[in-house]
Amino acid sequence: MGSMSDQPARWTQATVHPDMWADPDDDPRDREGPGPEGELATLREFLEDYRTTLRMKCEGLDAEQLARRSVPPSTMSLLGLLRHLAEVERDWRNWIGDGEPLPKLYGEKDADFDGAVADQAVVDAAYADLEREQAATDAALAQHPDLGERVGKDEIAVRELMVHRIEEYARHCGHADLLRECVDGRVGQ
Repeated sequence: MGSMSDQPARWTQATVHPDMWADPDDDPRDREGPGPEGELATLREFLEDYRTTLRMKCEGLDAEQLARRSVPPSTMSLLGLLRHLAEVERDWRNWIGDGEPLPKLYGEKDADFDGAVADQAVVDAAYADLEREQAATDAALAQHPDLGERVGKDEIAVRELMVHRIEEYARHCGHADLLRECVDGRVGQ
């Protein structure tokens, strides 16, 4: 496994704006026309854009590159981020419901990062887990379209859950920027 101290040459695929990840015509986040109507639609669009950004930062990498750790002692990797966000999506469903908490996907604390090993089966499972958990959390929240509604045992506002989800993805997309640049030198927002 290569080390993050190996410094690949910086590059971008974009030709129109060299500080971007992709050219506007190739960027699935670049929409024409007016923005979304209303607060809930705006929150959902921002969340989807950050989810898309994370997937874009992982595209084109093999299992070894996705599992490559950042600087020691951190166990963070792009694959670990995929697994972590699947686990977090599941945790948010625990906040929405009143029942028994769903079990952890990967086991004990930090297993999402510790178990992010360079194996294609682990990569495939991480993507499947993330997609399934995102869809399940989206479906659970769709039952509560009023952003002011309080849900779960802790009576957390739906708005707070939505903003927290956006914040979590945004923070980890920042990590993904740095991780990807260290892996193969690709840069861009």
